[in-house]
Amino acid sequence: MVPSASFQTLRRSSPVRSDISAQAIAVGVLAAFVGFASSFAVVLKGLTAIGATPAEAASGLMALSIGMVIGCIGLSLWTRMPISAAWSTPGAALLAATPAIEGGFAAAVGAFLVAGGLIVIAGLWRPLGRAVASIPASLANAMLAGVLLNLCLAPVKAVQQNPAFGLAIVGTWLAVAQWKRLWAVPAAALVTLALIVASAKIAPGAFDQIWPTPVLVTPQFTLPALIGIALPLFIVTMASQNIPGVAVLAVHGYRPDPGRLFWSTGLLTVLVAPFGGHAMNLAAITAALCANPDAHPDPKRRYWATIASGVTYLPLALAAGAATAFVAATPPILIEAVAGLALLGSFGSALLGAVTEVKDREAAVVTFLVTASGLSFFGIGGAFWGLVAGGGVLALIRWRAARSTP
Repeated sequence: MVPSASFQTLRRSSPVRSDISAQAIAVGVLAAFVGFASSFAVVLKGLTAIGATPAEAASGLMALSIGMVIGCIGLSLWTRMPISAAWSTPGAALLAATPAIEGGFAAAVGAFLVAGGLIVIAGLWRPLGRAVASIPASLANAMLAGVLLNLCLAPVKAVQQNPAFGLAIVGTWLAVAQWKRLWAVPAAALVTLALIVASAKIAPGAFDQIWPTPVLVTPQFTLPALIGIALPLFIVTMASQNIPGVAVLAVHGYRPDPGRLFWSTGLLTVLVAPFGGHAMNLAAITAALCANPDAHPDPKRRYWATIASGVTYLPLALAAGAATAFVAATPPILIEAVAGLALLGSFGSALLGAVTEVKDREAAVVTFLVTASGLSFFGIGGAFWGLVAGGGVLALIRWRAARSTP
């Protein structure tokens, strides 16, 4: 463990240039490619599910990638720690499970802005940050598991609907995972691309406009979108990304001020939202790549790995148009299958976290089932109602336990 004081001293006195290492740069480039390739399909699926046009989805993907450029480079240089910014993959999965809302994508963008504002407030105003942290982990995990369930079933459905392609994708993922798990989903995505190209399913002109163009969306603020998107997006992003992101850094000996990191990612969300980006947060998986000894034996020099990641995200941002065209030209079930494979680890972790605490298990199961059911009342999706139902059951169980205690 490396005490935070040493980083503060480094930040004041050590020259930046002397910290550069080829090892850190190589790990950072790898982390960026893995992070982008393994989850961009989830992001596009989420944006299109709530009404984004292909141009708006490409703009959102580009804006999020540029947000990662700014976040990775800016936060790492500011703190001299390997702090990675990322788009919210669980948040994108939440959008994919959200039914159509009144106001369409403009209302969703308004919800993105509100979610970003809430993240800023959580970083600046400690009572809100503590309130989010006080949400029982079992319920937060159950809600996330319910959101992810349908996407994680997509590989099975792909095998049923298109056995040849589905088995090739799942088989590639399984085979590569036995060798190098980080490469499993990118390999499955490459096989999917090869299968689509080989089967000549791409319509003429699908890739005529591969360069993304920023699309500024005028936000609308509707109550169903604020309750059904903004609030669950805020909770999912904080509970499943920002808080674990800080924990990953702590495991590797880094002790940044969490509040500063939270409001920084909130500002990034507010910055990218008008262009279609749903949420920015601290990374967990890519942060673990850049913060471990593989990036550099000296913990004080690992921050160059996240800087390298940030630089790598810039050309990937310019590939957003091509990525969107590829997804549009692909049978939806195949893209959903790749997205589902990318989310299996998150689903397993969320499911385990939901049922680990025995006294909260019943409430967590209710949260999971209501969220996964896809029900919608007043235009508000199941994620919110799942949290409400589970919270009600948990409150009743605790009240009953308190009444029975002498």
